Amino acid sequence: MNRPYRWDLVRPDQLGTLVERAGKPSLWFLDELIECAAKVIARAGDADLYFVGRSADSVYDLLSGTPWRERIHRLPLSFAGIREGLTAADVARLRANLTAAGLSPHDLARGRPKVFVDLVYTGQTFTELYGVLRDWIEDEREAWNVIRGRLRFLGITIREDTDPSAFRWQQHFGWPAELPANGVRNISLGWPVWHYFGDVQAKLTASFPRPRWSDENGSAPEHSEPRLRGLAEAVAIVEAGRSRAARDLLVRHLRSEPAMAESWLRTLITRLR
Repeated sequence: MNRPYRWDLVRPDQLGTLVERAGKPSLWFLDELIECAAKVIARAGDADLYFVGRSADSVYDLLSGTPWRERIHRLPLSFAGIREGLTAADVARLRANLTAAGLSPHDLARGRPKVFVDLVYTGQTFTELYGVLRDWIEDEREAWNVIRGRLRFLGITIREDTDPSAFRWQQHFGWPAELPANGVRNISLGWPVWHYFGDVQAKLTASFPRPRWSDENGSAPEHSEPRLRGLAEAVAIVEAGRSRAARDLLVRHLRSEPAMAESWLRTLITRLR
């Protein structure tokens, strides 16, 4: 799959002095990030998690330092600028990239369920991705009645009042009704942390919009100042995920989730402890 270069943060021997050049980051959001990561694990269920785009990279990085790293994947994909729709060539490239990521219709019908995770504002990215997958499943004649129970979307939204008039992105689209009740779920973050991850944070990789889907030159590392700041922060988050204090807090949040009744989560907690 063509994708932007990303350093290996779990085995960071290749980084040399790059992290030192960026300075020490402030993980002021760490407690809320850990709570969010616990909810992502518990509410996604016993599944493989695919983090779409870059907005939720910090959740991915935190979980990279835990036993759940075997279940998490990045899907560096942006649908920015496609209001005019996708061409046949775009669809072919996108399908090739999704196949390389283990997300073909054949893959969706087999193995563990697949859960897409992303920060959500309007829900447009999930809507575009669902449409691509739904058309592809139809073209491949895979069993939709099987896949619909194994395909889930987990949105990280801005925390708001829980009154009936509050904005809920999934109510503005028809496709969530095609999935079971647990097919679309949300986790909320306070505005400062959501805004930081979604709008402000220096990211470790470049965005991956349509013009770059077929870019064979997208794998070179960048050493720009924003990339190095993103690198230093991501390394610190991975290290935090390995720490005893962070794991204890993660376990406390996991134990408060209804999924604690399920054996897979109890097994994970044992490994975390």
